[in-house]
Amino acid sequence: MSRCYLLLGTNIGDKKQNLLQARESITERIGVIAKPSGIYQTSAWGKEDQDDFLNQVLAVETSLNPERLLGTCLEIEKDLGRVRFEHWGERLIDIDILYYEDQVITSQRLTVPHPEIQHRRFTLVPLVEIAPDQKHPKMNQSNKDLLRICTDPLEVVKID
Repeated sequence: MSRCYLLLGTNIGDKKQNLLQARESITERIGVIAKPSGIYQTSAWGKEDQDDFLNQVLAVETSLNPERLLGTCLEIEKDLGRVRFEHWGERLIDIDILYYEDQVITSQRLTVPHPEIQHRRFTLVPLVEIAPDQKHPKMNQSNKDLLRICTDPLEVVKID
């Protein structure tokens, strides 16, 4: 089994229910959720004229390889009703692979670690909650250190 970290995000409809359905699908199709973060509310990042997001990070134990993990995440998004309209736009559910063990992967379909981890407080705050000392395999800094130096000004508020 391999440990991966997934970021869930939603800003359309019943956001808490969207996260719950995503977690249930992840448990059924990807693996055991070893450690979930709390749920956090954040203003939209990148494209700001939309509703606030709820985000959560999950540590998941999986037998899927990284490519199959990506495919399954995309299938779950689609099955839950996600339609991709625009980059950084509104979304019913988004599932991003943040880390897969300590692997560095760069392919046409997949980049791990996620290339924006260090720039996004909405990713780092819940990640630090469940894996503060894990090192970013390319930057060789812990999640806690990345959060400390993150320049993203958006407030991240724990709601659950």
